[in-house]
Amino acid sequence: MDAIETLMAEHQQILAAIDALEGFAGEVRRGGGDAAELGRFITFIREYADAHHHAKEEDLLFTAMVEAGFSRDSGPIGVMLHDHAEGRQHVGVLAAVAAAPAPWSPADRERLHAAALGYADLLRAHIQKEDGILYPMAEARLPAALRARVDAAAAAHDARQATSGVLPRLEALGAALVARARPA
Repeated sequence: MDAIETLMAEHQQILAAIDALEGFAGEVRRGGGDAAELGRFITFIREYADAHHHAKEEDLLFTAMVEAGFSRDSGPIGVMLHDHAEGRQHVGVLAAVAAAPAPWSPADRERLHAAALGYADLLRAHIQKEDGILYPMAEARLPAALRARVDAAAAAHDARQATSGVLPRLEALGAALVARARPA
């Protein structure tokens, strides 16, 4: 599987976890939920969606695209980087609520709900832009040598993450979050 196919497959795992996060945010708004469960979502987002997935995009794919002539600061890459930064801001709000003393106040619950839904909406639109616009542009315009370099570097990254146990742990966490959200 090449790097772009892998990134698109990871998008599906992220989208499923986002659906679960929205469900959790609804529970919190209705008076349920707890900081430990919120912490599990934050861990998945920060370690899988950001440190694993977005890192491959930013450090490997986007870097190769810039080398091929794309602008890093404007155009599609600039938009994607802005989205990544905005997502981190939403997650920062979630982390602040997770750190708030129990029980959460109604204001804390509303902040969590708004940040979770804001993150979910942002990521859904972001993933649509990547899958439908950015990745096809990369496939069409990256020279074969750069594409091969990205594929090899992404495969090496994934292998390191798998061998260290990080990737299986995060995939299991994502699956557990998704399973938790499914009705019994």
